[in-house]
Amino acid sequence: MVYRLAVLVTAGLLAATPAAAADKVKIGFITTITTPAGVIGKDMVDAVNLAVEQIGGTMAGLPVELIVEDDGFKPAIGKQKADKLVKQDDVDFVAGFIWSHVLLAAQKSVLDSGTFLISSNAGPSQLAGPLCHQNFFSTSWQNDQTPMAMGEVLNQKGVKSLYVMAPNYAAGKNMVAGLERTFKGTIVGKDMTKWGKDAQLDFSAELAKAKASGAEGIFVFYPGKAGGAFMKQYEQAGLRGNVALYTVFTVDSIALPRLQSGNMTGVLGSIMTQFWAPDLDFPQNRTFVAGFKEKYGRYPSFYAAQSYDTIFLIKSAVEAVNGDLSNMDGMRAAMKSADFPSVRGPFRYGNNHMPIQNFYSREVVVDADGVWTTAARDVVLKDHQDTYAQECAM
Repeated sequence: MVYRLAVLVTAGLLAATPAAAADKVKIGFITTITTPAGVIGKDMVDAVNLAVEQIGGTMAGLPVELIVEDDGFKPAIGKQKADKLVKQDDVDFVAGFIWSHVLLAAQKSVLDSGTFLISSNAGPSQLAGPLCHQNFFSTSWQNDQTPMAMGEVLNQKGVKSLYVMAPNYAAGKNMVAGLERTFKGTIVGKDMTKWGKDAQLDFSAELAKAKASGAEGIFVFYPGKAGGAFMKQYEQAGLRGNVALYTVFTVDSIALPRLQSGNMTGVLGSIMTQFWAPDLDFPQNRTFVAGFKEKYGRYPSFYAAQSYDTIFLIKSAVEAVNGDLSNMDGMRAAMKSADFPSVRGPFRYGNNHMPIQNFYSREVVVDADGVWTTAARDVVLKDHQDTYAQECAM
């Protein structure tokens, strides 16, 4: 499935010669549009379209063409779409990617072609470490960092024992590794559940084991539809009020409307960790959240926030070289400087081109209109760099 958004700003451009018509910024954006995980991809694409609209559809006077490709939640399809974008569409940038295993399958096709690759979500340890590359950048985080922040929150709360659940794929493994790196208590049990197009959505057996383990809390990482299914079953299993729940990438602006409509009030007041929240008081974040809510009638998720930043990172690179897209060194240096307005406020890139940034505790709250959302609380990790940067040779 392919969506194209070609933004041409003057009638003169429409009548341009074939040579001039190629004079544009071409961005390929790979995400999941179909399958139940498509709800995440929709949030990302909505944010990218909003960003392109807000910049007037141009970068350094060049029209922007956005080509959105559906990876179908499958690594093989993600690689096929990456090959198409760099070989057939001749894009200048490939961005997007929700899933670490899809990004890992596609990265070589993009980077070997000499094209810039920007992850708008996935942060596998391999690309932060030994597979780091001069033309790879992230506008999100390395997978381990958010659960590392959660581990610190648990230590502050004095939690001594946990039961851990996560999907069995690259990001799930990184999430558990991140938690284990900082959590000082005991992990009394662990389940890595089936993932992919036919991901496990029945967690009754695992929840029974967690309840029997005697753990003080359960730590879970379940993005998208799996997160909503888990939350419902957690309440149905009678664990709320008995075994505390701690999550990363599970309770967000995608899941909360469903949780609110189901009146699952147990989620209110729950704590998770993240680098971003809708209420962070930075000018770009205020513009983003207000614009997203006005255009789409809902709160954006962190997936949307990172995708929105992707467009402004690319814009900073294109404008730094005055639209000379052949100047790869100039664009790379501009992106490395992270000199663009970000929804997270000022940050910097590490040697592996992963953001060095703050991570916050976030609480589920009710806004003035009665809508469930998240609000930033304390800074848990300040100016945090991922662990794998030391394995990167750049």
